[in-house]
Amino acid sequence: MAMKVPTFAAKRGPLTISVLETGTIKARQQEVIYNQVEGRTSIVWIIPEGTPVKKGDLLVELDSSTMEDQRIDQEIRVQNAEAAYINAKENLEVIKNQALSDVNEAMLNLEFAQQDLQKYQDGEYPIAVASAQGEIELAQEDLERAKNTLDWSERLFAEKYISETELQADRLAASRAKVRLEVAQNNLRLLQDYTYKRQIAQLTSNVFQAKMALERVQRKARADVVQAEANLKAKEQEYNREKDKLAKILDQLAKTKIYAPVDGMVVYATSAQTGGRRMMDNRQPLQEGVEVFERQELIYLPTANLYKAEVAIHEANLQKVRVGLPARITVDALLGKVFFGTVSRIAPLPDPQSMWMNPDLKVYNTDVSVEGEDPELRTGLSCKVEIIVTQYDDTVYVPVQAVVRVDGKPTVYVLDKDGTQKPRQVEIGLDNGSMVSILKGLSEGELVVLTPPLQSAQAELGWHQEVPGDVNQSSGSVSQRIRQQLELRNNGTTGPGEIGALTAPEQYPGRMRRPIGDQNAPGPFMDNLTPEQRQQLMQRFQQMSPEERQNMRRRFQEGGPGSLGPSRQGRRPRQAEGEAGGNP
Repeated sequence: MAMKVPTFAAKRGPLTISVLETGTIKARQQEVIYNQVEGRTSIVWIIPEGTPVKKGDLLVELDSSTMEDQRIDQEIRVQNAEAAYINAKENLEVIKNQALSDVNEAMLNLEFAQQDLQKYQDGEYPIAVASAQGEIELAQEDLERAKNTLDWSERLFAEKYISETELQADRLAASRAKVRLEVAQNNLRLLQDYTYKRQIAQLTSNVFQAKMALERVQRKARADVVQAEANLKAKEQEYNREKDKLAKILDQLAKTKIYAPVDGMVVYATSAQTGGRRMMDNRQPLQEGVEVFERQELIYLPTANLYKAEVAIHEANLQKVRVGLPARITVDALLGKVFFGTVSRIAPLPDPQSMWMNPDLKVYNTDVSVEGEDPELRTGLSCKVEIIVTQYDDTVYVPVQAVVRVDGKPTVYVLDKDGTQKPRQVEIGLDNGSMVSILKGLSEGELVVLTPPLQSAQAELGWHQEVPGDVNQSSGSVSQRIRQQLELRNNGTTGPGEIGALTAPEQYPGRMRRPIGDQNAPGPFMDNLTPEQRQQLMQRFQQMSPEERQNMRRRFQEGGPGSLGPSRQGRRPRQAEGEAGGNP
């Protein structure tokens, strides 16, 4: 007896094309409290999470013991620097006064030297010349009188009126007068030819030396003042630098106590992380004794009762999602409630933190604004977001695993009445991860094989298709339809393929299925872990060698790291009851 082949009867009806992701509820408007203390420090006290606070309430107190010691040491340095600055300031005034005194003394010496030269040229030398000339005139008169006296004495001696002794005395007096005249004449010549020139040269040299001394004193005074001013400036800068250091330490001390800037409810930043991002981040949950670093987010304070859902869109789904698309949001903690939202922001670049565990995994952080206000919503709640890409009002659809590519063209294997599997080329539309729209080539009710032969075919990844323009409805029309159907969901009036409650992975057979050939696509492993398992996995990862970390990344890409998650590669989705059959 031939083995039964799982099949699916092609259905016709409305089909919703959506992207389903898990995420976290966050406030749209919130104050983010950062740690502004440099380096690393520990939490001494932290306000309990969920506490309502008023503006000015103490939120976090960080360890300040080390900075207190630094403050005391720095205050001593400031005092020493201030004393050195004051000393340099007074020393500058002393040097300025001394420089002024030295310059004035040098200028006075120059003035005296100039006066001495002028006094000799205009006073002492003319007087000395006049005195020497007077001596010469007196000596000449004495010589004339002595000669006259000698003439009379010789006449009287010839007449025998005087003695020879008296004659000799007159002769001696005449000789003495002649010598005096010669001495006076020699003194005048010595004064004019030697004494004057030497004295003029000496006094002129004194003036020149006084000028040089004045210039030296002036230069030295300027140099001393400049040096003192430079020293004062250096001491002032050092004093200001030490004061700035002290002010910075005091500022850092003040920042060890963090107060609420606005009213709000305390939400720890670590609690608001999504599951995958929390696992990739090795920071511990905030509590007393935990070490935090500069610019780390500590607390969120929501300032309004408006929320958004933060999700990470895989790059394979990025082409489907755009700003303005409607979305349905369910919160794990609020069973039975469905919220309506709109895609408000898509990150232009992939999230770098998500690439930490797997460098080849690229996801784009996306914000979905939740409409309305609900007091039960809280920051940090886990949620599921279904972004509605478009809706087919009436289309034929089959499971995505039934479509393969043969020679590059989408193909399904149709089961004939005689049990023969015949390939048939089809034209496909979009898929929602579980069902793909068949635009042409297949009719309602035809049986397609769910396990087509893959020897010559490659699995078709419908979510890699471009969004066709003819089926891409406007965001407004889709949003209006979703609003209407959200009102009907609680009455159970939605039909097959229409928007009902968010579909769980087991209800959508292909929702969590990793596409064939795309080993970088993220699986649901991280979202299924408990916080304790995530912590254990993080500790194991930190203790691994680089080779072990690479192997763990490879196992994570294949379905789950280590024993914490089974490998999903090669698993086929379970077929829904009543939708699959078997033929001999």
